[in-house]
Amino acid sequence: MTNAFDLTWTLDGITMEGTFVCPAGDGPFTAVVLVAGSGPTDRDWCSPLVPGNNGSGRLLAEAFADAGIASLRYDKRASGTHAMENAEKLIGRMSMQSHLNELVAAIATLSQQACVDTSRIFGLGHSEGTLHVLHYATTPRDIPLAGIVLAGPPGRPIQEVLLSQLALQAAQNPGNPDLMTQVKKAAARYAAGQQMNPDSSLPDSIKMVLAGFEAPANLPFARELWIESASDSLAKVQIPVLVLIGAKDLQVDMHADGTPLQEATAGMTHITFSFPANANHVFKEDLRTLAEIAAAPGSGFNEPGTRLDPESLETILTGLSHAGA
Repeated sequence: MTNAFDLTWTLDGITMEGTFVCPAGDGPFTAVVLVAGSGPTDRDWCSPLVPGNNGSGRLLAEAFADAGIASLRYDKRASGTHAMENAEKLIGRMSMQSHLNELVAAIATLSQQACVDTSRIFGLGHSEGTLHVLHYATTPRDIPLAGIVLAGPPGRPIQEVLLSQLALQAAQNPGNPDLMTQVKKAAARYAAGQQMNPDSSLPDSIKMVLAGFEAPANLPFARELWIESASDSLAKVQIPVLVLIGAKDLQVDMHADGTPLQEATAGMTHITFSFPANANHVFKEDLRTLAEIAAAPGSGFNEPGTRLDPESLETILTGLSHAGA
């Protein structure tokens, strides 16, 4: 019988929380640490900004257990039930390095579980989380990873990815033809180290996204993230890598992001790419057209009844097996 229980550990005086799932049997088992995407996304890959609690992180952990693979998924210190109180403690301290420190601590905790084979620990990052997994995999570590899975990695700098996402929102506001011009001006000011000062006529939803990059609780992390892409690090990884970008993903694009990643790693046989036909950004199966998905942004993510994309799940399980699982 699958054994699942919550774990806690301390990092820089802040309690971190996660859920460990161990398959039935004695082990030792291959194990995966799951790293959630951006913002307040929690260990289950749910966010207060998106309806529903049927998160892909939890569903992946359950599917891994059924396949004989253990897992640990965790709340970043600025997500989950204690996000607000932790955010105050992290003001001025949140950075790419602080996120990497969280991953290091999580892998150390995972390695201490009796049923885990420490020589077969994999990292699976989603969206922004792929960057933290890449940082771990490209620097010397006491607990090296056996391989990594990058689910929805940004092949372009985050600034470009953000602008493409906001362009989709702008398409829902045809009454303001200058909207993206105003957004790009704000982004250019930010890239130059200035304040964004977005035009007051921008929709509140877009101003909220832009404001998140200037919130004191998100700095200096947001400025570091602004210019980074998975293409910066992927070619440096020497262990097996599986890269997945869903064809139904409107946040990360299989062409705009997938192509630079493929170009950066041409000829590297330990890196495999997959573009599952019906997978959306959180690797749920979505049978709608891209136009239908764009007309209802955020839907199909965590609502009851949504399920993992079967092709994506099979590809991940096969990839873990071929990498030594």
